[in-house]
Amino acid sequence: MFRKNILLKNIKKQWYFKIISSLFLLIIIYACSDPDNKYLVYIGTYTGDGSDGIYAYRLDPLNGVLDSIGLVAETESPSFLAIDSKGKFLYAVNEIDSFQNKASGAISVFAIDKESGNLKLLQQVPSVGAAPAHLSLDMSGRYLLVANYNGGSVAVFPIESDGKLDSCSAFIQNVGSSVNPERQTSPHAHFVQVTDDNRFAMVADLGLDKILLYKFDETNGSLVRNDPEFIMLDAGSGPRHFAFTPSGKFVYVLNELSSTVSVFSFESKTGMMETKQTVSTLPKNFTGQNTAAEILVDTKGKFLYVSNRGDDSIVLFNINSDDGSIKSVEWISSGGKTPRNFEIDPTGQWLFAANQNSDNIVIFRIDPISGRLNRTTKSYNIISPVCIRFVSTD
Repeated sequence: MFRKNILLKNIKKQWYFKIISSLFLLIIIYACSDPDNKYLVYIGTYTGDGSDGIYAYRLDPLNGVLDSIGLVAETESPSFLAIDSKGKFLYAVNEIDSFQNKASGAISVFAIDKESGNLKLLQQVPSVGAAPAHLSLDMSGRYLLVANYNGGSVAVFPIESDGKLDSCSAFIQNVGSSVNPERQTSPHAHFVQVTDDNRFAMVADLGLDKILLYKFDETNGSLVRNDPEFIMLDAGSGPRHFAFTPSGKFVYVLNELSSTVSVFSFESKTGMMETKQTVSTLPKNFTGQNTAAEILVDTKGKFLYVSNRGDDSIVLFNINSDDGSIKSVEWISSGGKTPRNFEIDPTGQWLFAANQNSDNIVIFRIDPISGRLNRTTKSYNIISPVCIRFVSTD
């Protein structure tokens, strides 16, 4: 009986410690965030089925509630968005195959009115390749990089002080194919991003099964093929997006066609990548068709999240900080069909999932200790949501 009482006391102490630790972490989160600070949330969509462009909401980070502003920019299929570090300008791809009677998509440049949330169109230029699927800014904020999916190319545009784009400073047309007869008969640049030190630009090409590596020169916006020029993925894997840990030591490549994550170590001086691990994004009992869509590492480098279209889930992986390896923890329903992009808000408390084919955005609370997602009752109707971006109004 004496041992039993001691055991019960120890269990109670452990639970008290866990509760106090959780409360302490929540206090830190709220203390470090400005309770008066609100955020604008911009949603890129596919148009043509009832959506007209980019929509906006106001977010209260204390309760995760969105207040609709409505349509803030009418533009064709702004499927992916990027925002400068000061929150002054928003850049959107127009994922189309023809622009100004040429085989090209477009890039639309908007000025952000933080008071109203409205967007003012400043410029629309060719992306110099068909169906641009992704764009991002370099670390200096002086260049915009775009990946043209159907064009199979990548381009760089200098950014002027007024946010507008100058003439293209670099353009590379990829060539080749891979094994999938429906998706890989030609190159398909799907994602482009510079490394944290701005030395390299990396491109995930779904059609070639490659991560392409370029030396990036921020003095003139040029791209030069690196040595090695690329990292080869498994045939038919279809690399779509990738994400680095905050340390920059590890990179996680999301393979759309094989529904896997490939883990690599990364050497920042040379761009060399060494394969460490490949893990399925799907639960073991899943049967059917699936394509992986988005991948994201939390700001502390502890957790990795991936969305599955088919299983319609978001999977959580724990990250081993020593060797970068990952281990699946749980799968949770995305709250809709075909979860495309998802994003964590600037406070790190909420994950927003854009379900493209059920026309809704669902909000999850993130457990700060375990990284697990807890679905809230908050779901917002928006037609064909694709991309979510936040802007501080402070």
